[in-house]
Amino acid sequence: MTNTDAFEHWIRTAFVAMNTELETLYFAQADRSNVAGVGDAIKTALHDEGRALIAPLLAEGSTDEGFEAAFGLLGNVGFYIGALRRHELTNPDVEERSPLAEASALALHVGAATGMAPRFATAHLATHNLAVEGVRKSFTSLADEFLFIDENTRGILSLQRAADALQRILPLGVSSPVIDVLYEDAKGALSDVIRFNARLFDQLDIDRFFYSVRPYYKPYRVGRTVYRGANAGDSSGINEIDLLLGLCRASDTTYAQMLHDKMAYMMPADQRRLRDCMRRRSLLDELLALADAHGRAPWFRASAAAFLDVCDLFATTARQHHDQLVKRFIEQPAGALSPVRLNGITASGPPLSVLLASLERLRDLRCAAPRSDIPSRHADLAKLRALAG
Repeated sequence: MTNTDAFEHWIRTAFVAMNTELETLYFAQADRSNVAGVGDAIKTALHDEGRALIAPLLAEGSTDEGFEAAFGLLGNVGFYIGALRRHELTNPDVEERSPLAEASALALHVGAATGMAPRFATAHLATHNLAVEGVRKSFTSLADEFLFIDENTRGILSLQRAADALQRILPLGVSSPVIDVLYEDAKGALSDVIRFNARLFDQLDIDRFFYSVRPYYKPYRVGRTVYRGANAGDSSGINEIDLLLGLCRASDTTYAQMLHDKMAYMMPADQRRLRDCMRRRSLLDELLALADAHGRAPWFRASAAAFLDVCDLFATTARQHHDQLVKRFIEQPAGALSPVRLNGITASGPPLSVLLASLERLRDLRCAAPRSDIPSRHADLAKLRALAG
């Protein structure tokens, strides 16, 4: 067995078992957010076993086995550091440099080789999470973690399908009679996102998610630098839809900054797709350019109506995410924590209030809400609705 295979086997077996045992201990406490002094022998074993497997990988210094092998290794070392962050064996708030020297060095090496941030990414748990005999990678074997991973992945795959359909409209033009099938594909994919979201929010246990799943997505330090946690938005599909529909624009400084910050957490192929979308004219702008001259033409009204149907479904997904996942599964349970426990509660790093404000802004852009303080396309969609009516 190679050193890479040995580390992979450990991540899929003993690593999962130790994390699960620790989560069982934490969850049995009156204060479920406390990890100090709980399961210390298990934490030591987790740290030491992982370090012993990482040391020979660092000594090999080999990342020339292809992207997939390097990407898998990046994920595994990221899982290891993420778990130690969850169990407070490393904490960027009280460190200037990560105490995990070997793991940091390996993550930096492999991250540079893959062109990604040196930590585990959403793709490691979603679109590139290789199942072995029906079991995919995870931090624990808790049912709620598998539910969260699986439904998130189904949602991401469906957003990718919608983005692909919308992208294929551009070379055909918004007046083409054949784009009806592409709009239908996009609507079907977004309807699936809504269905998967509803199933997740109905079945996911709020306390298990908040106390036993979410903490593995915290920011952590690699070397001297803090890298934010992974989130489902790190797949380019949702941002491709933002830009292709025209609900969000790369000329919006706040939105463009978000895209810039996300790039290193995306797969290189996703980075290329997103950059391509950033340079294209949106479907909304294409329709608006034709509205005055052709707004009453049957082809225009049909195209505009189909476009608006997609926008409405996309808005529903945005409201689902913010009003259910963020509010029910993060904001509300966080309200029961003491101020000291709120430090580092968000995967992206900033205080919860700052994160919530940014997520509300993004939701309202995707919903084309009637807000004058953000570059909402509310008036533009209202014009199309009047013409398509």
